[in-house]
Amino acid sequence: MLRPAPPSLRTRLGGYVALTKPRIIELLLVTTVPTMVVAERGLPSLWLIVATVLGGTMSAGGANAINMYVDRDIDKLMERTKGRPLVTGIIEPRAALIFAIALETVAFVWLWGFVNLLSAVLAVAACLFYVFVYTLWLKRSSSSNIVIGGAAGAAPVLIGWSAVTNRLDWAPIVLFAIIFYWTPPHFWALAIRYKDDYAAADVPMLPVVASMRTVAVRIVAYTALLFGLSLLFGPVAGMGLLYFIAAIVLGVIFLALAVQVLRTESPVIAMRLFGYSITYLTLLFGAMAADELVRSGL
Repeated sequence: MLRPAPPSLRTRLGGYVALTKPRIIELLLVTTVPTMVVAERGLPSLWLIVATVLGGTMSAGGANAINMYVDRDIDKLMERTKGRPLVTGIIEPRAALIFAIALETVAFVWLWGFVNLLSAVLAVAACLFYVFVYTLWLKRSSSSNIVIGGAAGAAPVLIGWSAVTNRLDWAPIVLFAIIFYWTPPHFWALAIRYKDDYAAADVPMLPVVASMRTVAVRIVAYTALLFGLSLLFGPVAGMGLLYFIAAIVLGVIFLALAVQVLRTESPVIAMRLFGYSITYLTLLFGAMAADELVRSGL
């Protein structure tokens, strides 16, 4: 019997890129640069932006690759993840783990050398939290997995702020809370669509273990908290009118969609909310940066 041909170099390189979950990293970086603009009260140096973004990308990519290594057994059971490189065999598990640890190590050294030690420590702490608290502990054992685990995804705003100021204060903490409370409605909306996948893999995402109404009520509650935090950030960070208008308009739309999910209990509306949640985060942080740049005269 003939063995299948080994994957080409291009295919393997694509597999390593896929291990880092680049689409998730894009979303994390959308929050990092505007945070740096607010911390600087203007535009930081191009080199600092590049160094922070590159270091954050490597750190998040390493954490995501470890996540894929740990979850390779359940990824093959779910339609949404069965095309991942460790499931298809493009990348061997041992090679994936070595790649992930190397990427995380380089990220720490890079951030320490070209940004600052605080940012490097925050990046590694986020990776460790994501791997040990979310992936290895909560994901398969608790319906609160994504609620607590979302803290890892909120770390880039802390890294972006500390990259500029080399310290943390109330403004980045509120930003952290914004991402933290944004994550559950964002992810639960997606999990409604893929709840059969999670059920097949025995992963207790909230839509698997609770009624649609319970999930929808929690989506509304977290969205309302998110709305409030987005408004709180204005006075805490000294933002201007542009940001306040954007936060109000974007938040009202988000809350209206969440209420629509509650009223209809429709997976279609839930996916609409999921799509909008990405737009919301992008536009809110974009408005944050634009507000700061306009008021600084740039």
